[in-house]
Amino acid sequence: MHREFLMGNEAIALGAIAAGVNLAAGYPGTPSSEVLETVAKRRPRGTYVEWSVNEKAAMEVAAGAAYAGARVMVTMKQVGLNVASDPLMSLEYIGVKGGMVVLVADDPGPISSQTEQDTRHFAAFSKVPCFDPCSAQEAYEMVQEAFDYSEKYGTPVFLRPTTRVCHGYASVTVKDADEYRVNSPDGFIKDSGRWVIFPRLSLRNHEKIEARNETLAEDFSSYERNCIYPPDRRNDASGFGTAAGRDDASGFGTAAGRNDASGAGPFAGTGKKGIAAGGISFTYAMEALKDSPQSARLFKVATPFPFPEKLALEFLDGLNEVLCLEELDPVIERELTYLCGKHHLPVKIFGKLTHHVKNAGENSRDSVNQNISDFLGGAAGQEDISRSQAQSPSQPSSQSSSQSSSQPSLPVRPPVLCAGCPHRASFYAVKTAMKGKKTIFCGDIGCYTLGNAMPLDMVDTCLCMGAGLGIAQGVRRIEPDTTCFAFVGDSTFFASAITGVVNAVYNQANMTLVVLDNSTTAMTGHQPHPGTGRTVMGDVTAKVSIEAVLRGIGVSVVETADPLDLSASVACVKRVAAEPGVKAILFQSPCIAITKPSGCLHVDQDRCIRCGKCIRELGCPALITDNGRVCVDASLCTGCGLCAQVCPVKAIGGGDGNE
Repeated sequence: MHREFLMGNEAIALGAIAAGVNLAAGYPGTPSSEVLETVAKRRPRGTYVEWSVNEKAAMEVAAGAAYAGARVMVTMKQVGLNVASDPLMSLEYIGVKGGMVVLVADDPGPISSQTEQDTRHFAAFSKVPCFDPCSAQEAYEMVQEAFDYSEKYGTPVFLRPTTRVCHGYASVTVKDADEYRVNSPDGFIKDSGRWVIFPRLSLRNHEKIEARNETLAEDFSSYERNCIYPPDRRNDASGFGTAAGRDDASGFGTAAGRNDASGAGPFAGTGKKGIAAGGISFTYAMEALKDSPQSARLFKVATPFPFPEKLALEFLDGLNEVLCLEELDPVIERELTYLCGKHHLPVKIFGKLTHHVKNAGENSRDSVNQNISDFLGGAAGQEDISRSQAQSPSQPSSQSSSQSSSQPSLPVRPPVLCAGCPHRASFYAVKTAMKGKKTIFCGDIGCYTLGNAMPLDMVDTCLCMGAGLGIAQGVRRIEPDTTCFAFVGDSTFFASAITGVVNAVYNQANMTLVVLDNSTTAMTGHQPHPGTGRTVMGDVTAKVSIEAVLRGIGVSVVETADPLDLSASVACVKRVAAEPGVKAILFQSPCIAITKPSGCLHVDQDRCIRCGKCIRELGCPALITDNGRVCVDASLCTGCGLCAQVCPVKAIGGGDGNE
């Protein structure tokens, strides 16, 4: 064993490697991306890793390997689970032979997502067991245990870290390479009675799943990571303590409150109040309680589904009130409320449903500290306990406000396209070409969603990956006089847009598809995709041509343009948009993060007429004003030349040689 300073996602990846993972597949999405990248970087010989074209494909590739006895991991973020849900729902009825961990990183906030959806609900919906780590150390160990549970019960399982577990850093104790488990798959064994999903098989297996999950709930009640503090309530059956050799299994030492049977520390009394928490909220609760003069019984829920009912009843025994702390939805709160009703327990359950804890956004150490302080400071059911902590995500806690009142406010930095981003040039070319026409610009998920910001204002709709094509088709059916554009990135084209193009061609739609091809998956960290010609393991492979795919589908008008050549791009848009039916423009220019800048531009102040058109129309962060003069920020400019082409008096020059 040795220690490494790791991001939570890196710890999860190393845990999977230590567990003997044979195959890992996924689709990039913050906050999950680093898991698969780390597996690719640190993998032992013989481990296969791929960025699949989308989460559905990743789930299916992994399922095939698990059928053959391999240990597999699938990685995605919470909205990616929507894409993967089709095979997952059926896979649970079929089951697996090798261990299968489905890593779904939830994004409370949301920090970089369309939704705040909670995967714990999806676990119950799909009947798939769920593990919820509270720290990087626990995530490292829990993923190994998740593989064991998956194989024991023949089912895929969820590992559901949230953003602060995924992206937080910690010193993590990890195994040496010679301690890794080696998993040798025994291969696929034909058995149509097991692997072919017929209605009769589904009915029989559904009954087995329900019975299995009842057994799992019992099993999880003795799972060492579900535990009650102080530990002496269970005679240390939780598995914590030196005798079990796991004193720091969750990432906390005795200083954090894992006290002995003497009852010393913040959990000194069993009291009449309890706190139930899971995931990162448990970590915050431990930190809040370790220096607290008040005492409370604490219930850590590491497996929200199937819920450890037996252990939960032990926790509730003798309590009057319980505060639930969790991200995102009131999953633990509802389970405890249900148990109180089922067993006629006189315990009041407080949390999101009672508005004592905010019901949107991520928790923080400050918010949890304030929630606990309010709860332990008085009767939670009385009006004298403020419900002000159930704030909207934009409202800081009172403690945070008092701490920050003497500090200057941070500047507001709205998200914008990078200086020199080719997407800005693509949007501007389409906007210029379509000026004065009735148009709709249907956007998509990626860097180019930022095209909605002023002054571009070029994203009228954005729903989910690939949806812009369908929305454009739908609008056109109702408003035949509207010129409809759908924008999609190169990675998203492969992930989920091809189906929309097929639908458009087959149903004789009239729309223009604009593929913003910057040769990478930019927003999530520049991962490769089928159009880049390389894999996550570094292998060189054949590039899949977007133009060839479009022509194969039946799109007869496909033109390619360099968006940084403004006049040629505008002419291309006018020409293609005037064609009937489904047509496509490929704007091809590499992301500035994967190409070298061509030199900084400069403004000839003698020529400049101070009209501000370059700033007013482009919104490039490299264009600034200084005492009324338009200037170029040399630290940001990449020399793309777009502003030089927009300037009406040719006052901007330099860069790659243009004057």
